[in-house]
Amino acid sequence: MSDKVTHDPALRCPGRAAGSNDTGRFEAVTRSFEPTAPGESVLRTEVREETPRKIITYNRSPDLPFDRSINPYRGCEHGCIYCFARPSHAWLGLSAGLDFETRLVARPDAPRVLARELRAPRYRVAPIAIGTNTDPYQPVEKTHEVTRACLKVLQRFNHPVAIVTKGSLIERDLDILSDMAGRGLVRVGISLTTLDPRLSRRMEPRAPSPARRLQVIERLAGAGVPVRVMTSPVVPGLTDHEIEALLKAGQGAGATAASWIMLRLPLEVSPLFREWLAAHYPDRAGRVMARVREMHGGQDYSADWGRRMRGSGTYARMIAQRFDLAAKRLGLDRAQPRLRCDLFKPPPKPGDQLSLF
Repeated sequence: MSDKVTHDPALRCPGRAAGSNDTGRFEAVTRSFEPTAPGESVLRTEVREETPRKIITYNRSPDLPFDRSINPYRGCEHGCIYCFARPSHAWLGLSAGLDFETRLVARPDAPRVLARELRAPRYRVAPIAIGTNTDPYQPVEKTHEVTRACLKVLQRFNHPVAIVTKGSLIERDLDILSDMAGRGLVRVGISLTTLDPRLSRRMEPRAPSPARRLQVIERLAGAGVPVRVMTSPVVPGLTDHEIEALLKAGQGAGATAASWIMLRLPLEVSPLFREWLAAHYPDRAGRVMARVREMHGGQDYSADWGRRMRGSGTYARMIAQRFDLAAKRLGLDRAQPRLRCDLFKPPPKPGDQLSLF
């Protein structure tokens, strides 16, 4: 252990967004990292496994359209600098900075635990959301396949699911998704933050390019899966001018609905984002943060219900009006089809007495 090192240029690794790795807010000690050889990246992606006691997380937030979710992974290798989930890594004793992007947790036992929870006598069916915290189709899913295994469980149980991702790996699961879509059991939201590949690579370093995400929308729509284009987050001074173009591109690829969320900077996300702005867009940093604070009563973030997702004030209202007008013009101002809950039925377990009728 040694004194904490923050904002260290040596920590700027290729393909990573965060430029620091401050110790988690709950830790009594601090850590620093040293490369083992000159020019070597300090942090490489590591994956450890966790056995969850429960996998379904319930919430009562009035800002969310779902009351339950599952997350196959902790941390996210996509490394989006704006990710509101970064502070959750502090609960693991890790940093919301580079640790969040490089020290990941997979939950391979999640499918078994999910099936057990769905079979509980007191369980009452409602759509489950996947991808509400970290991306279920981040690169590690290619080898661990936890998300696919969870989808197989939901498919067997005829359980409705809503998926949010920016990962192209979702195309691998079209066999499951198209089958579930045919029974009204699935819908997908694809996050499209910008159409500028250079900005995307800086802001979302290991996520698929904007053009690739549009291909994902096209393939999902072509397989009969209802797709929503998510212009989220809208970043003042960086992506806000693209709202109309993003919606048009999404609609052209096959999306039938759209949504948006304003940039959110809770807890550790704010200093990480400001550090990133200073490194990549120093000429715009002041203007970006001025807009952010204008929407949150002079603060970088306010967690008030009803405002935290979209902010308040003149600028926030202008963004909402622009989005609404563009969505209406493109026919995206509609809700996605309601997911069916009436088909839910736990399948027989090995050894169960089968019904005669």
